[in-house]
Parts: sequence; structure tokens; C-alpha cells
Amino acid sequence: MGENAAELDANKVDREERILDAVLTILSRQGIAGVSMRAVAREAGVALGLVNYYYADKTSLIGEALRRIEAQDVAIIDPDPAKSPVENLRAALRRVADHEFLTTEYLSLRLQLWSLAQANPAFGEINTAAQKRYRKELARLIRGARPDLARAEATKRAADIDIIQNGIWLTALLGLDRASIRRSVARCEQIAFE
Repeated sequence: MGENAAELDANKVDREERILDAVLTILSRQGIAGVSMRAVAREAGVALGLVNYYYADKTSLIGEALRRIEAQDVAIIDPDPAKSPVENLRAALRRVADHEFLTTEYLSLRLQLWSLAQANPAFGEINTAAQKRYRKELARLIRGARPDLARAEATKRAADIDIIQNGIWLTALLGLDRASIRRSVARCEQIAFE
């Protein structure tokens, strides 16, 4: 009996993941105008009723997708307990230029997410909270690698790095310039470690 309950929970999580994946795919391809409950159901390969069961409306559906991206952003800078604080910071700073984040689909999605912040105050709040959380975790990594820095200085450096990282993604979307991306990542390291 317990095995069936676990299987049902796994199926529920899988369906919700497929729904959120579908939202993100549609956002990256068509923007917010392409997102509808019906389009998401079709892209996810689930019944429309299931999308309506999990999410009350388009706003709650997109909001949950934004929260999922927030979790992925924070995962970019998750420290590896087997590495030193310096190694973790370097890895986090370099990870934003990994291939998975420089694909047209991901970068288009990123651009759509930024524009959503202007489309709906609730989306703006989610994006702002996500950015604050990312910067806070990045500042924590900086302080771990540079314990001599004051908290305010680590926070300032995290903000500067975040701006450069967003610029990396925007530049990559406009046209991949690997040399500039490498220099920008190196500049982020310089800001963190100076």
C-alpha cells in the first residue's frame, strides 16, 4: 500500500514538472502571449483539467514557473561541501557561462522572465525576491572565500557581479562572443577576489 502512495506522489511530481517545463518552453518561444492553460496542457502532454487542477489561473502558473527558475538560479551557486570556499566561489562565477546557460532557448527564456517583471506586479515581486536571494547567496560565497571582507562589501561585490552576469547572458543572446564572455567571467572573479 505504501508503495502505491509513493508511486502516486512521484507521478504527481512528474506531471507538475512537465507542466512547469511546458510553461518555460512556451515562454522562451512565444513569450507571455503564448502561455494559456490550453497551450501548456498541449505542450506538457496532459489534460487541460489537470493544469486547471494544479493552478488556478495563468498568473499562478507563470508565478510557479518563475519560482522554479529562482530555485535553479540559486542552484548555480550552491557550494559543493567537498570543495574549499575559494573553489566554490570560482565554480559559481564560471558556471553562468556554462553551455546550458548559453543556449538560445535558455537565453530567450531569461529575457522573457525579465520582461515579465514589468508585465505584472506579482511577477516583479517574484523576480525581485529571486534576485535578492541570489545576491545574498553569492555574497555568502564571497565572504566564505574572503572572510576579511565586511558583509556590506561582499554584498556590494555580489550586486556588481550579478549585473555583469546578466550582461553576459544578454550579450550571448545577441550573439555569442566567447572571448568577451571569458573576459567578463574573469572580471567577476577579479571583483570577488580583489
